[in-house]
Amino acid sequence: MDLVNHLTDRLLFAIPKKGRLYQKSVEILNGSDIKFHRSQRLDIALSTNLPVALIFLPAADIPMFVGEGKCDLGITGVDQVREANIDVDLPIDLQFGSCKLQVQVPNNGEFTKPEQLVGKTIVSTFTNLTKRYFAELEGVSEDKMTTKVKYVGGSVEASCALGVADAIVDLVESGETMRAAGLTDIATVLDTSAHLIQSKHPKGDLELIETIKSRIEGVMTAQRYVYCTYNAAKISLPILLAITPGRKAPTLTNVGDDGEWVAVAAMIEKNKKGAIMDELKKNGATDIIVFDISNCRV
Repeated sequence: MDLVNHLTDRLLFAIPKKGRLYQKSVEILNGSDIKFHRSQRLDIALSTNLPVALIFLPAADIPMFVGEGKCDLGITGVDQVREANIDVDLPIDLQFGSCKLQVQVPNNGEFTKPEQLVGKTIVSTFTNLTKRYFAELEGVSEDKMTTKVKYVGGSVEASCALGVADAIVDLVESGETMRAAGLTDIATVLDTSAHLIQSKHPKGDLELIETIKSRIEGVMTAQRYVYCTYNAAKISLPILLAITPGRKAPTLTNVGDDGEWVAVAAMIEKNKKGAIMDELKKNGATDIIVFDISNCRV
């Protein structure tokens, strides 16, 4: 059967086609049990267990495809959505690709705050966001702003050293690249991370969209939490349950014949598990065990 006919019967899900966003997106798809095989020659892969077609696109193009309803769901950065100025829903923060879109200037230069850059030349890959930021700073519309914004597709950090710009606006994760280029940040235009985005006018099956969102939420919860169990005397519960309140409430099960002890089970935040286990032991809990969660529904 023709591939186009296959696509008409499937929910279309746009995925970044390369780089770190691609790798992380594939991990989320695998965790959500969306099975597929991608041929190296194709930018389309059909799921083998769900009526879903994965469309592999540049991250910057995904907001347009989802915003126009060509794809029902997508994964891309908030920065790409805001730069494209596309109206889509952002139902789930996928908690990777976190960085800041920042105004950067030369170290030990004359500029220490963004207001000093009004009327100067700024270079960025994110020209729309940069124009909006500086137009607001000037208090005028973009067509009346005096600040000049130029587009550069790569190596933005070299623009100041080469005399092309007075400052740049670029994505910063650790800041090492900027420091190596002799730059320092003086303002943040946008905090961003990868999100699941959804068309406001999806053509795919709405129930399937909700199923996929539920699965992805389960993956995100499993990455954030671990499952903790321990035994405790009932008299100690007020203190112990304050330490492990769970997402809604812990599960209590009577243990032993005297009715004085219970087994407690609760989800706790993964990055706090060491301190939580220490507090539980300090306050009388015994047999404390923590398990990783591969997936869940919340």
